[in-house]
Amino acid sequence: MCLVAAELERQGIATVTLQLLEPLAKKITPPRALYLPFAHGYPLQAPHDAEAQRAVMQHALSMLETATGPPPVTARFSSAAETGGDPRLA
Repeated sequence: MCLVAAELERQGIATVTLQLLEPLAKKITPPRALYLPFAHGYPLQAPHDAEAQRAVMQHALSMLETATGPPPVTARFSSAAETGGDPRLA
């Protein structure tokens, strides 16, 4: 997906990739990447957990609005369980 994101950015379409494999993403350097601490196959956390999935998507979309500077722009997502309540970017 990193390579697809890079090509879309060259075409003028802003992207954010959800990354489960941080070392691999750092080698390919997508324009914007949200590193997620979840198990492989679960980029939006647990199935049927709309609140947690919404939090991931809101943080990913907020990167499009708040990213400053040239790509690559990266952030880490911390789940509510890890932060004791409020999901946020670490």
